Amino acid sequence: MKPSTTLIYDGSFNGFLTAVFVAFDEKINVADIQKNNEVQNGLFSETETIFTHLDKAKRVWNGIRNKSHNAISNVYFAFLSESEGVELMLYTYIQKLMASKNGKSLDYSDGIVLHISQLARKVGREKHRMEAFVRFQLTKDDVYFANIEPDFDVLPLISKHFRNRYADQQWLIYDVKRNYGIYYNLDHVEMVSLNLKDIYHNKIQKSKVMASEEYDYQTLWNDYFRSTHIKSRINPKLHRQHVPKRYWKYLSEKKQVV
Repeated sequence: MKPSTTLIYDGSFNGFLTAVFVAFDEKINVADIQKNNEVQNGLFSETETIFTHLDKAKRVWNGIRNKSHNAISNVYFAFLSESEGVELMLYTYIQKLMASKNGKSLDYSDGIVLHISQLARKVGREKHRMEAFVRFQLTKDDVYFANIEPDFDVLPLISKHFRNRYADQQWLIYDVKRNYGIYYNLDHVEMVSLNLKDIYHNKIQKSKVMASEEYDYQTLWNDYFRSTHIKSRINPKLHRQHVPKRYWKYLSEKKQVV
């Protein structure tokens, strides 16, 4: 029996797909697939470092997509969930998919298949919430900026929505939980990493980074939001279901400018 091996990759989705390619190509008995900054050595497994190879990653992507468009969506969304142990579950899911005669007939009574599908749906819901809850603020550099702190790593999923919706504006959406953002420069979107200590709570206190008129707009928006409330029709429980409280600190209509 071949010894089991833990594959170590760089944490990127392409890196994960490369690890899957190597595992299939070399017929590796996979014990686990781990990010290189989260390595936990197994007692009875060897380790192999996988270097990201875009052509290999693309072959795995195309192979999954050719089996099922729904499956490739499930794989990508579930990967972005950052759930503990998701890589090994996804590898098992892909094994089952490739072994099936028809990828559309994966057995949802199977625990792995069901769990990956559930993770993908959760990430999908978070994607739609972020598309609805992002609140931009105008900076002195004429860049519209927004803080977000999603439960899952959905920045790659919301990029297209905001690029299409705000094609004539420079904007930056920053995930303060994962310390990176997506920046649109009127031509393309790129990933950036910044030091945001001064503007992390810029919706609570005025910041020198923001344009002065931004706070006038926020005041007008707050006034409008309050004036449209009909107290007799307020349903706090229903409101929290549609707008979970954990997002309120980044919603300008929920804050008062100091």
